Amino acid sequence: MSDPLPVWRTCLDVEAQDESRYADHVNERLLTVIDGAPRRALDLGCSKGAFGAALKQRYPGIHVTGIEAGRVPAAIAAQRLDRVICARLENIDLASHGLAAGEIDLVVAGDILEHVVNPWDLLLRIKAFLAPKAQVVASIPNVRNMLLVAALAVNGRWQYREAGLLDITHLRFFTLEEIRRMFAETGYEVEGYTGSIARPLEQLFARNQGRDKVTLQFGRLTLADITPAELFEVCAEQFLVRARSA
Repeated sequence: MSDPLPVWRTCLDVEAQDESRYADHVNERLLTVIDGAPRRALDLGCSKGAFGAALKQRYPGIHVTGIEAGRVPAAIAAQRLDRVICARLENIDLASHGLAAGEIDLVVAGDILEHVVNPWDLLLRIKAFLAPKAQVVASIPNVRNMLLVAALAVNGRWQYREAGLLDITHLRFFTLEEIRRMFAETGYEVEGYTGSIARPLEQLFARNQGRDKVTLQFGRLTLADITPAELFEVCAEQFLVRARSA
């Protein structure tokens, strides 16, 4: 049996990927980050529309517009959402697609900002379309995750994969502090966040949760005097944040 093709050969033609390349699940944790009952949502990188469909079920009457670069998932999402624009986020002109200033009260950025060449510019460009007190909710992978850090520091590995923390289509990498910085530098304030613990680290996190200071061992890598906040950060797989215009 021949070795499988490397992921850079199979996963980088985003627009032409077949249906199987795109996940079709709802990030339930991201749903819980939403405050109130939004009426008009913009789902950035909506994939097949699963999250937008969940919004429509959770908030009857909400109008959901999705943006998706992949032709196949965009066609599927169009059957679930009120409107889908098949375009790349890097160069989309929202006004030319009929979006009006101040009409959006919820922007969803579910596992998408890390895929964009310039997520800072994207956050700036959507501001004109936000209603007063509109919220932006985002899920963003955590590059401070200890599985990643240990593989890099101890073994010199930074291996891109089809999915996960080192999805080969990720272009930007963030820690919690840099997530806060990105939103602050683009005129937003993060008003709340949570995170999901990486499954291989769940037991380690549970054993040490609530302790004042702990020492963590990952092969030859040792981290001493880790605080509870730092423990959460190094065990988190992704962070989920809610932000509003500052």
